[in-house]
Amino acid sequence: MTDWKSALGSFGVWESGRTFDPALAPELERLGYGALWLGGAPGDLEVVEQILDSTSRLVVATGIVSILTVQPRTLAESYHRVVEAHPGRLLLGIGVGHPERAPGAEWKPFTALNAFLDGLDAGGVPAAERALAALGPRVLKLSGERSAGAHPYLVTPEHTREARAILGDAPLLAPEQRVVLRTDPREVRAIGRPTVAVPYLGLRNYRESLTRLGYTEEDFANDGSDRLIDELVVSGDPDEAVAGLRRHHEAGADHVAVHLIPGPGDDLLEGYAAIARAAGLH
Repeated sequence: MTDWKSALGSFGVWESGRTFDPALAPELERLGYGALWLGGAPGDLEVVEQILDSTSRLVVATGIVSILTVQPRTLAESYHRVVEAHPGRLLLGIGVGHPERAPGAEWKPFTALNAFLDGLDAGGVPAAERALAALGPRVLKLSGERSAGAHPYLVTPEHTREARAILGDAPLLAPEQRVVLRTDPREVRAIGRPTVAVPYLGLRNYRESLTRLGYTEEDFANDGSDRLIDELVVSGDPDEAVAGLRRHHEAGADHVAVHLIPGPGDDLLEGYAAIARAAGLH
């Protein structure tokens, strides 16, 4: 059984599985990041395999494979193919995705997720080698019971604090955190706001999660209030950004997936390098 808290380290990188250039993975490994989280990863796990082939220690975590896009048997087969070649380096993150894209009104996300986990169990995917996308209390609790832990997305340190209280000490807690390396709040909001507004402020599960954190309909209007964007997007110079990221650690996170949002003219890899230096990763 993999010790994910040790394997992942304090910081990883979150990038879209649809747009990430696998050629960047060895550079992220060289910078000292422990994991690469691939959002919206396809169930065939081919891009995961490609990244693992080109690196030597980097963990690849799917963050997430949506249960709406693949059958559990197919995902289990892909999982076994990858871990046979790269044992201990794939954390299989799964989640319900967006209920708005579900097959019908009678579809129940929590029931469907449990059934999918049953299918992974039948396919021989160990509970300890997978994680769940979790926002609300029921799925957070489930993630501690039927997986290695939780990977919350679009959350604040306050959510991390509440999630740790629900999970207890042992399960993995690895939130995603957006970062904009700018010091002018107006620039930060101009860069970060579009990545929050579309599609997340239009999706029920994210609005419900943010509502539980105390945000209101006024915060969701006009692509997000300044307060909402300021609290969902860590900003500043690299030292200030790392201080913001570490607030998740202080709230109980084991690992933080850094989601860097580049502004006009920014080089993505240079940004990740600056954060890695400030965090003392290399």
